[in-house]
Amino acid sequence: MAKVKSVYVCSECGYESPKWYGKCPSCNEWNTMNEEIVNKSESIGVAKRQAVYTQPISITDISTKDEHRYITNISELDRVLGGGIVKGSLILLGGDPGIGKSTILLQICRQLCKNLKILYVSGEESKRQLKLRAARLDAESDNLLVLTETDAQVVAEVIRTDKPDMVMIDSIQTMSISELSSSPGSVTQVRECTNFLMRVAKGMDIPMFIVGHVNKEGSIAGPKVLEHIVDAVLYFEGDKQMSYRILRAVKNRYGSTNEIGVFQMSENGLEEVENPSMMLLSGRPKNVSGTCVACTMEGSRPILAEVQGLASASAFGNPRRMSTGFDYSRMSLIVAVLEKRAGYYFSNTDVYINVIGGLRLDEPATDLAVAMALVSSLKDIPVSDNSIAFGEIGLAGEIRSVSHAQERVNEASRLGFNKIIIPYHNLKNVQSPKNVELVGVRNIREAFDALT
Repeated sequence: MAKVKSVYVCSECGYESPKWYGKCPSCNEWNTMNEEIVNKSESIGVAKRQAVYTQPISITDISTKDEHRYITNISELDRVLGGGIVKGSLILLGGDPGIGKSTILLQICRQLCKNLKILYVSGEESKRQLKLRAARLDAESDNLLVLTETDAQVVAEVIRTDKPDMVMIDSIQTMSISELSSSPGSVTQVRECTNFLMRVAKGMDIPMFIVGHVNKEGSIAGPKVLEHIVDAVLYFEGDKQMSYRILRAVKNRYGSTNEIGVFQMSENGLEEVENPSMMLLSGRPKNVSGTCVACTMEGSRPILAEVQGLASASAFGNPRRMSTGFDYSRMSLIVAVLEKRAGYYFSNTDVYINVIGGLRLDEPATDLAVAMALVSSLKDIPVSDNSIAFGEIGLAGEIRSVSHAQERVNEASRLGFNKIIIPYHNLKNVQSPKNVELVGVRNIREAFDALT
């Protein structure tokens, strides 16, 4: 009779221990050790049966002539993936429930089923539900095969038999291996199922999409090692109550991780937003204090976004500080520099920062726009509607130079901004477009005087 053993597995890093810990000894996260029942003898037997021994070959003998990518004709997705879907790649797609993960998979099927045979494995929806959604998205095709199965070994056997050109697993938390005693969705099952499907995809050179649910912290549910197994990790960001979605690559072995794709949810599925700057600036108030336009680089694409700041008299002894779409610690630093170096006092005011459109600004080049929005609200002096500012703020109150200044200036000019505030040290390396005034500033006070 096989010996059954209980172990404790960390849900963050996959660390296994025979006893429970309040804090994981590996990743130092608290309350992440979950009990799992593992049948060691059976799992070892499965591993031995699945082992395939190959001989090493010289790297010069490996041919890449047949290497190519499947172009989905969804330009925002192709940009994030680095130019298309690479054969044999394993792509993990995560995001909140209802944000559009299954929708974009069916839209990929709609584009690629004209020439490719795709197997869609659903462990959550019935065949009828998939049929209704595919009909709504116009994704019906004879080349789209549907399988409602949760056993990873059965799925692997179907893949070996039917030999599809692409596989989609929706979702990995519903998959299980019968030899493992733990329940579907547990750390052990998620990790082993992903490993098992990865070997199938790599062995048959088939690209595979895997949908992963997220936990309350927003990360992929399951061990962190899951993200190390796959070739690319894509996250859908944005509030599901809003129509805009941002697809971001957290990891990509075949392309850049700095690119983003912008989509809008509609009745016909996810529609591409080819000009996100125009979308993010739509409805911007005119001649109102506390608002300034920032320019951030997402990979090779400059994106303009509206930053709103509010400074109001505090009714309590401890003023409130709140930030949405911008790092809270960075906002506190900017407020401190404004007080110490520029003489704008926020000690008795509540300070709020909001980035319109659900975009998150993580780049230091957006510091100047945040500072200008706060000073504008404090002084109740509007920033000029046709002006834009970008630059990094140092602790001495100086405006530091930023990268890709020419691309930012060109994008601002294309959208009709004719007064652009840039760091003084960037001024000599930037060519001014026609009918655009470039103003180089050295500190925060110069920037505010130039914008108003």
